[in-house]
Amino acid sequence: MNFVLQYPIFGSEIQCPHCRQTIPALTLTDTYLCSRHGAFEADPQTGELVHLQSSRHWCLWEDEWYRQHNHPDGIRFEIHDALDKLYTQGYRATKVIIAERYRELIGSYLVGTESGKDRRYHSWVGDAEQPIVPRLFGLPVEFSPEATAEPCWKVINFALEKEPGIPIQYPYFRMSP
Repeated sequence: MNFVLQYPIFGSEIQCPHCRQTIPALTLTDTYLCSRHGAFEADPQTGELVHLQSSRHWCLWEDEWYRQHNHPDGIRFEIHDALDKLYTQGYRATKVIIAERYRELIGSYLVGTESGKDRRYHSWVGDAEQPIVPRLFGLPVEFSPEATAEPCWKVINFALEKEPGIPIQYPYFRMSP
């Protein structure tokens, strides 16, 4: 008997996408069980892991779980959290690259800069003479190549370009008094 067939598609154990602790698979099911976060079901058709209590979907890329967002607040929160982590590591972000698949989802939250004025960034086609630079949390935003060109962007949500130093005049960074 092949023991591999007794476990879900990700094997006998995985790291919980929430707390990163190793969690076991339940044999003869498609389920993993975290003592802190409950059950996760592996979907063999999509290759996703679904948290049964919240219906959040996760995908695996290079041994890292990435949550798949269906609401703009989820991706915005994740980017904000990553910016905070960068700061604690002694870096500042210089640009946000967001997966192309989130262009419409996050578009209404981007602010464009045109002639020194900020405005909501609704149009993706700016005037050729006055290009509009979309921004999120004060940082310029670019969208990734299509996932067909770079497969990692089918799973990864965003990437931050960074440099050493503390953030200067970024809305996401506030000094406490």
